Amino acid sequence: MEQTQQNNGEPLEPQQAAAKAALLAECARLAAAGITFVAVHFDGYGDDGTTEEVKCYHSDWYASGEHEPVKYDGSHLQEHFEALVPFGYENDCGGFGDVVLDVAARKLTVERNDRFEDYTTTTYEV
Repeated sequence: MEQTQQNNGEPLEPQQAAAKAALLAECARLAAAGITFVAVHFDGYGDDGTTEEVKCYHSDWYASGEHEPVKYDGSHLQEHFEALVPFGYENDCGGFGDVVLDVAARKLTVERNDRFEDYTTTTYEV
């Protein structure tokens, strides 16, 4: 089930606001290099998680794993993207997703997918 929100409704922490500003300030340089999207994928479970390295793309749209990244050193952006990775994505069954910068739109989005366990119980008399 997909839930789409314009924003999460909560103000950004100061570190997140600074990270957002720094990433948006890079848009002109990224666009000049032909970069249309920049993304970081995160994945975790069992109280452990990883954030992949920054990857840059030249494509009409972004979806994790759908396009090959282009050669562009975006390592100086890593810390800023990591500041926007959602807190607690690695807890319990964990979660995964992407922090994505749409360079042309100058928009940052976070897609978080939470895993959960489910079970059903059936009780009957024999």
